[in-house]
Amino acid sequence: MLNQKVDGGGSEQLDLPAGSDERILALRHYMHENPELSNEEYGTQKKIAQCLADAGLTNPGTVHKTGLFIDIQGEGNGIPLNVVVRGDIDALPIDEARPDLPYRSRAPGKMHACGHDAHASAALGVVLAALANRQHFAGKVRVVFQPAEEAEPLGGRSVAEQGLLDSFDCAVGMHVNPEIPSGTFSVLTGPVTKSSDEFQVIFKGRKSHAAWPELGVDAISIAATFVTEVQKLVSRETHADAAPVISIGRFHGGEANNIVCDSVVLDGTLRTRSPETRQRLRTRIEELATQIAAMHRGEVEFKLVSGEPAVFNDPTISEVARNAIAETFGSSSLVSTRPLAGADDFGFYAEKVPSVYFWFGCHDEASGNKTHVHTAEFGISDDDVLRAARAAWAIVRALQRTANERKLS
Repeated sequence: MLNQKVDGGGSEQLDLPAGSDERILALRHYMHENPELSNEEYGTQKKIAQCLADAGLTNPGTVHKTGLFIDIQGEGNGIPLNVVVRGDIDALPIDEARPDLPYRSRAPGKMHACGHDAHASAALGVVLAALANRQHFAGKVRVVFQPAEEAEPLGGRSVAEQGLLDSFDCAVGMHVNPEIPSGTFSVLTGPVTKSSDEFQVIFKGRKSHAAWPELGVDAISIAATFVTEVQKLVSRETHADAAPVISIGRFHGGEANNIVCDSVVLDGTLRTRSPETRQRLRTRIEELATQIAAMHRGEVEFKLVSGEPAVFNDPTISEVARNAIAETFGSSSLVSTRPLAGADDFGFYAEKVPSVYFWFGCHDEASGNKTHVHTAEFGISDDDVLRAARAAWAIVRALQRTANERKLS
């Protein structure tokens, strides 16, 4: 175990305290064997509360009904820095196809296919380390075991709305990344995911016999025009740096092959890295739907559900995080990778406080961990879970030490 003299006396554990690995992996294996879907994580919540109680923390707070958060108040000297660490806890509706794992899912149709069992277990490691070292830092470490990252209503939105980020200086999030090798990390600066909004467009026309289409208003024709034209908002109205994606995932309408359809429902998503582009395209999609409907003598109803903001990595905090990982695992452990096209509700954290969201790799052909997230064969090694815990704690301590050298902003 590494030790460092701080505050003029005593020794600080830079590694996790003795016995942490066993506790982290016990939670990881339990969660993987007993996955629970978004907004249903009551058993997971109970298990995490038990883990906290075993560490002497008996009064966690509740977030979003099925989540927990715990505060460790520092007792050391220096400038206090209040840090939030997020570990999400929900699983996905996928049948696991990893018979090689002794801790594979025992819940049919459910599995931790996005690594949230690893994230939550690593977050427990931060709890254990902060608790063991509370005399060596000032300020507060709040660890949030957040539910419902995968589906509405989103847990990250509740964290922000419940005020759990108020009076905090920064936040740390993490995510497994199967695009980089096991044992490596990546910390980007700027937008690292995209925002995600859902929209529904209902085009309304008028029925008629297919032999006399002039007597009707064809909702399918209206909707088909919209599907084609909406992509021009990306290709002809938006700068490529904003990286917008508009996808229509459902197109439903019609009753028979000889009836002009009077109603079509389209469901889609809007994703982008830019908050300004996000707001503009929300408006333009609705405007386009209204104008196309009017052009075809139809009507339209438009609904938009605002989802996750893009996760934005603060430049100063990201540099601290990179240095912390390099000091802990060596500079060769840091690799370059691309921003994600997907979304994460850690964006609600990054929207409220300066944040860093780091990736830890899990791709390992030899162990069978070689597929992407949200697949039945996805997997993460226990070693990568423990590395994530150490990286998260190293970042927290580096942020706290940096606060005593310069003001984070």
